[in-house]
Amino acid sequence: MPSGSIHVKVSGALQDHIQQQIGDDGLYENASEYIRALIRRDLQTRDEAWEALQKELAPAMRADDSEFVTVSAEDVIRRNKRR
Repeated sequence: MPSGSIHVKVSGALQDHIQQQIGDDGLYENASEYIRALIRRDLQTRDEAWEALQKELAPAMRADDSEFVTVSAEDVIRRNKRR
């Protein structure tokens, strides 16, 4: 897979934070390594969120139509106001 370059300018608090993450005192050798780790973590978090949503919805997807109850928007609003 060919690699490309993306150039991003950061300053202020963002630059300070990156500097804390790299070098002798940080976990990463350079800013690129840190940014790649952030992207990987973001992708993993997205995948985990998708899996959790699928797990949550699975029972409803398997349910028979007779198990569902028709409600209006007003019903939902009224229910949510009670919470």
